[in-house]
Amino acid sequence: MEGGFKIKYKWPLMVNNIEKVDLDEVIRHLKLPDPKLTHGPMVEKFESEWNKWLDSKFSVMVNSGASANDITMLIIKEKYGNSEIIVPPLTWVSDIASLIHAGHTPVFADIALRNLALDVKSIEKVITKRTKAIFLTHVLGLNGITEDLLALANHYQIDLIEDVCESHGATYNNNKVGTFGLVSNFSFYYAHHMTTIEGGMICTNSEEIYQYARMMRSHGLVRESNLNSIKEKYRSQFPDLNPEFIFAYAAHNMRPTEINGLLGSSQLKRLDHNIEARTKNFLEYVNTINEEKFYSEFDTKGSSSYALPIIMREKNLKLRDEIELTLRNNGIEFRRGLSGGGNQLRQPYLKKLFNNIDLDKFPVIEHVHSYSWYVGNYPNLEVGRIFELCELLNEL
Repeated sequence: MEGGFKIKYKWPLMVNNIEKVDLDEVIRHLKLPDPKLTHGPMVEKFESEWNKWLDSKFSVMVNSGASANDITMLIIKEKYGNSEIIVPPLTWVSDIASLIHAGHTPVFADIALRNLALDVKSIEKVITKRTKAIFLTHVLGLNGITEDLLALANHYQIDLIEDVCESHGATYNNNKVGTFGLVSNFSFYYAHHMTTIEGGMICTNSEEIYQYARMMRSHGLVRESNLNSIKEKYRSQFPDLNPEFIFAYAAHNMRPTEINGLLGSSQLKRLDHNIEARTKNFLEYVNTINEEKFYSEFDTKGSSSYALPIIMREKNLKLRDEIELTLRNNGIEFRRGLSGGGNQLRQPYLKKLFNNIDLDKFPVIEHVHSYSWYVGNYPNLEVGRIFELCELLNEL
């Protein structure tokens, strides 16, 4: 913000991807004689459609990706008690915050440049007897799954949790990411591959996890389970309570609205087409950027590209400042440090918890923190702009 007005960019991080056809669906619903607005049939319809698109057995829609994270970590607490959870320092704050809220201990491992996700060798160094899960973030549309990662989790009998908030439709071995872990979380925030304004999804193939999520989404109410066996269990154990008001968990209200569900169903129809367009843009960028100055050996197979990453090969503060000045002068919006503003270990909320963080143990994210950016990638981005961007950067 400058002078109280938002800067207008020629190339913003994101353009509005809610189209007239989406709003028409909302208006049609609002014109019904007595339209239901809080979460109900439209949310359930979207959950079912999402299951089919992702190839997941169960999905629970919530009011944000951050809420999906919070519920997931509360479920892990119910299963194992407070545990150590391995997380990357390149992620969104809500991933790490969800661990802290649930009472878990975040344990950090470095990332790999090729996919900007957790590095398997770094993970193995920090596994202990208290480690119960690896919370993997699929960054900027890249796939973070590798055969070594799956083998590691299986060998140590550690649950894999997937944050897919930035990587809708990315794949590994032709299967969508979000189907490899015990639980996966998605976000439908404005800037992501599809949007429900605000919204998120918890996905799993476990009936147990599904029932946990349904109840925890709605204050921990037992009545939100759709299994009679669970309801009867609590009714028989607590006969003094009104069956409609038995709270199994100390949970919050994280429900979405029917408007969120309607938008999800409408936007899902275009998602595969939009992913294809984003991926084409990403490949054009990777093939055009100067590979001597900028990292370009990303694991592009299976990418769904959320944004275009610019990563300097060498540490050069003068060139870094020239890059930022060039982007600003050409009206190109950017974010330094990639997802979440770079290395979360440098953030004040973590420094309050960890007094002596040795940043030298995290050389890859440390480089990314200071010498990388992302710029927007969206379906209607003209390929000519990508060539112009690469030309500007390559000439520096």
